[in-house]
Amino acid sequence: MKNDIEKEIIDKIDDIRVFLNIEGGDIEFIKYEDGYVYVKLTGQCAHCAFLDNTLKDTVESYLKEEIPEIEGVINVTL
Repeated sequence: MKNDIEKEIIDKIDDIRVFLNIEGGDIEFIKYEDGYVYVKLTGQCAHCAFLDNTLKDTVESYLKEEIPEIEGVINVTL
């Protein structure tokens, strides 16, 4: 079941990626664990003043709407 959810998350992240790429940014799926999706925002998104807005208002809200099992999204900096 976890693999199915991860595949769905990756598919939805690919949908979001198109919009981030327009602004010079990108998003990378890191992992899904305990209801949380870990991603890494890169490119222009990594240093944008609106990073938190993009993460919560765009990425998290879209993923939670599409996949009810998701509790939240966390941006990691590696």
